[in-house]
Amino acid sequence: MSGDPASPLHISLPSRTLIVLCGPAGSGKSTFAHRLIQEHRNQGLVPTMIVSSDHCRTLVSDDENNQQVNRDAFDLFHYIIHKRMFHNRLTIADSTALQPIARRRLLTLAQQHHYATCLLVFHISPQTCLQRDSERARMVGEQVIAYHMTLLQQALRDIPEEHWDQVHILGEQLQQALRDIPEEHWDQVHILGEQDMDVTLEIIAS
Repeated sequence: MSGDPASPLHISLPSRTLIVLCGPAGSGKSTFAHRLIQEHRNQGLVPTMIVSSDHCRTLVSDDENNQQVNRDAFDLFHYIIHKRMFHNRLTIADSTALQPIARRRLLTLAQQHHYATCLLVFHISPQTCLQRDSERARMVGEQVIAYHMTLLQQALRDIPEEHWDQVHILGEQLQQALRDIPEEHWDQVHILGEQDMDVTLEIIAS
């Protein structure tokens, strides 16, 4: 393994980058995204850079957990991302992105706009996801999280063949991550600290 997965992760990205968050419900993606923005305001990052599928559900139905409006919500999700890239804005796509078709759609959008891509995979234990889910006003539940965990294991096998410019796997426990991830991809693993903010971004003008 190259590098130290326990040390802070430094990511250099062109300003024209689509950052895609991938992970189960309750894995901390949205919290991570907002803290990442807060920690990098000095580089011009602002909260509107985050395009959230939950927020898109809220916009079309007043309920972020309303799965019946998924089609309309994701039409809006992809439309906003498309328009942001048209205007050369760095964008963070916040959804589970666990299905291959979901990641492929985002990759295709980025390629159409000649954008760089960075995938952040949240390799978080079911216990932690369930605990965080239990603290929400509206829980997704154990069955959904178990299903997401199955999708995550498949995603870890598929992602290396998907042609992302950068992939970083953010996990809790090093040994568990190494058991689940093929050895040739161990250099992508980074273990999050207790405060979930051991990642620094360097945005390069492009």
